[in-house]
Amino acid sequence: MLLTDAPELAAPGPLHVPALLGSRQVPPRFVIEASADRGCLYAYRLLRRRVFVEEQGLFEGDDLDFRDEDPRTVVLVARDPAGVVIGGVRLGPVGDGPDIGWWRGSRLVVDPGLRGAPGVGPALIRAACAFAEDAGVLRFEADVQERAVPVFSRLGWQAVKAAKVAGRPHLTMRWPIGRLAQAAAGKAVLGPLLRGLSPGGRGWVGDDGAPVPGSDVVAACDAILPSMVERDPDWAGWCSVLVNLNDLAAMGATPVGLLDALGARDASFAARVLTGLRRASMAYDVPVLGGHTQLGVPAALAVTALGRTSKPVPGGGGRPGQAVRLTADLGGRWRTGYTGRQWDSTSTRTTEELRAMLGAVGQAQPAAAKDVSMAGIAGTLGMLAEASGCGAVLEPAKVPRPAGVTTGDWLTCFPGFAMLTAGGPALAAGPAAGAECGELVVGGGVRLRWPDGVETEAVPRSVTGLGTA
Repeated sequence: MLLTDAPELAAPGPLHVPALLGSRQVPPRFVIEASADRGCLYAYRLLRRRVFVEEQGLFEGDDLDFRDEDPRTVVLVARDPAGVVIGGVRLGPVGDGPDIGWWRGSRLVVDPGLRGAPGVGPALIRAACAFAEDAGVLRFEADVQERAVPVFSRLGWQAVKAAKVAGRPHLTMRWPIGRLAQAAAGKAVLGPLLRGLSPGGRGWVGDDGAPVPGSDVVAACDAILPSMVERDPDWAGWCSVLVNLNDLAAMGATPVGLLDALGARDASFAARVLTGLRRASMAYDVPVLGGHTQLGVPAALAVTALGRTSKPVPGGGGRPGQAVRLTADLGGRWRTGYTGRQWDSTSTRTTEELRAMLGAVGQAQPAAAKDVSMAGIAGTLGMLAEASGCGAVLEPAKVPRPAGVTTGDWLTCFPGFAMLTAGGPALAAGPAAGAECGELVVGGGVRLRWPDGVETEAVPRSVTGLGTA
């Protein structure tokens, strides 16, 4: 029995931890939320005036600027149980152009009467970081007063450079966002796991397809996550065809047929998976040549695709100095249930459109090509660069991206049809749009280059550990 179950031993009330520790300051109870309420915004601006104008003398008259009028600016406010605003911070995109995933935080303020009580300021900082990351931001910075630098540092922010705001010394600090590296992290086991196998053969290590020695045949094989097969069997069937044909397309191969291996709990479930597979096979006009079906087992699905080309395009054929181009189908929408993770552009395309996209690499013959996988655009570029024995720079502002999709989501999602190429001409890929958005460079890994010339780390030096092709 718990001691508190006995009435005579139950504690008389909640313990006063700060008092036990000898602290006289009690952290206030408060909530933090994004607010567009005019009353809350007015109270937040009054706090700013009280601190930045009247107390610190940073500004004359008021501290308002263009960010307060930008409809994209988000204001997070901290309110006590009575609803009184006791602090706030604002954040939003840099500049007045398109949101490319580069945001700044500013005007962090806490009621002067509560500064001695820990909690409000750091909580607002953490909330701003979380909000920015959820909004798909990949570069988040703030100009921090010298007195606040220790707080930001303890929370994990990194110093960037000295700065001045209203003539006073500040320090530009950056919140490290590892989203792109995390998307690629699942590939890190491949090198150690496949050591000694040299998948693809010499010159083709790192490719998602493999030329069959002594022939013009290219083979590719991909499995679908069992959880996805269970959750959305029809879509899993469609994607099993899509991902394998994309693998062939990245090597410039024309598809000739498919083989499937399906595990399912019963015939009804198997039929749902095969319906999606059959629809995709017909849409792409690529026949299913055979396969294997096993019932009474957990869900499992893998497909092998066969294609032909006399001039396969390697994933590791790039060299420093070559421009990187992304060609992607921006039509469509997020797949229901997979917002931010899977973009569905292919299920509404005609056979002519689908085949035009599949044939684009073979027609253009770039130096290197790779279809964008679950590692996302940045992670896939890291794999292309790794196989090519170099590094890469990606410019978010130049990446073709669907309207209304955040940079963070687009660079980490599975985009349906998207090809990264290095060297060679633009791809004539039917409905897909393309643009030069980076370059291969000496070194390793992937860095993001922003419009101000600053580069930030996106993907570490080695993605797969497979090394140079």
